[in-house]
Amino acid sequence: MTALTGEPLFRCLALGRGAGRPVSVAEVADALGLHQNTVRPHLERLRDVGLLEVSSESRGTVGRPQHLYQPAEDAPPVGLGPRGYHLLSQLLAALASRLSQPTDAVDVGREWGWYLGRESLPTRNRAARDPVKLLDTTLDRMGFDPATDGDTLTFRHCPFGELAEEYPELICSLHQGLCEGVLEVTEGKARLAEFNPLYSRQPCTAVVSRR
Repeated sequence: MTALTGEPLFRCLALGRGAGRPVSVAEVADALGLHQNTVRPHLERLRDVGLLEVSSESRGTVGRPQHLYQPAEDAPPVGLGPRGYHLLSQLLAALASRLSQPTDAVDVGREWGWYLGRESLPTRNRAARDPVKLLDTTLDRMGFDPATDGDTLTFRHCPFGELAEEYPELICSLHQGLCEGVLEVTEGKARLAEFNPLYSRQPCTAVVSRR
């Protein structure tokens, strides 16, 4: 499957999957605060790669029927493959496409963290989801095996371990961005206050600050 990159694309996919019913271009655009002409190509791209499917609904007025998007029944996986390298390959492909500046790894990780964090949310009562629990659940699904002590998470396993040892700054920056992106799903209720990477004195920990 073609690598998917870009925060608006992830948000369109998250809304299309999480709505629980077919949604129109106008509904997605309103929810994201974007113009319909911005949203429509993203939805069509998601349809082209088999993640969403489209149906038509008559509006009962003169004009073309509107397109409604919903998750495809046979959608290919977007998440992690064996040992997490499926996700890592997509992250690195996105990073390479930007010709890599020092902050790009964090930015790419943050975009994917936002998307994967949305995937971890329950369909109901999203506002009540605890940010530390959300981060724990999402990173556990990725294979980081987090242990929580208050607002501090210690990651007991790195699914990207071999590459992290060879390229610690790059891989740990992606990990930091993932954590930041997940917490962005809480819409300002929490942020990443501290992140200690593999090569720090207190390796592989993240501290969450609640607002």
